[in-house]
Amino acid sequence: ISAQRRETGKKAAKAVRRNGLIPGVFYMDGKEALPIAATFLALRPVVYTAETHVIHLKVEGGVNHDCVLKDITFDPVTDNIVHFDLQGLSADRKITVEVPVVVTGQAIGVIRDGGQVQHILHKLRVECLPKDMPEHIEVDVTNMQIGESVHIGQLNLGAVKSLDHDEVVVVSITAPTVKDTEATPGTEPALVNEK
Repeated sequence: ISAQRRETGKKAAKAVRRNGLIPGVFYMDGKEALPIAATFLALRPVVYTAETHVIHLKVEGGVNHDCVLKDITFDPVTDNIVHFDLQGLSADRKITVEVPVVVTGQAIGVIRDGGQVQHILHKLRVECLPKDMPEHIEVDVTNMQIGESVHIGQLNLGAVKSLDHDEVVVVSITAPTVKDTEATPGTEPALVNEK
């Protein structure tokens, strides 16, 4: 991401937005926070993605650093990006990030028995060194049958440590929804209002 330095304060932030830029902050342990601004086109690849990426930040004036997108704020009405936070990375210091959870495979319980995949946990909060940070975490549901679930404690995370409870359900296979196709004897079928 290429960015430029900016002034702080609400008026300055509004001025940045009027110029077509999005205000943000780059911060790192032991260093003073750096107010920055970037274009929507520069931010789009790292905001609208299903993966967590290490970002190489280039700020005019010579600041170059690897970082991660730590926080993003959207306008509640327009859903436009209004602010972003980038956290600098140190090779020997662990960071806390949210990593997307991706479900792969076709579950036996879905193919054979008509069950449904319930993807419950979409992001996992983890702690790791920057070099160990995964872009995403995969959960293969191929061998899962109706009534089975995968919990955080069952995930193979390697050098990554989950900060959520082991018993939290990530994905489960549930029974198919039963629909009443016939009226119960002695009752009239429900009328459908087609208006």
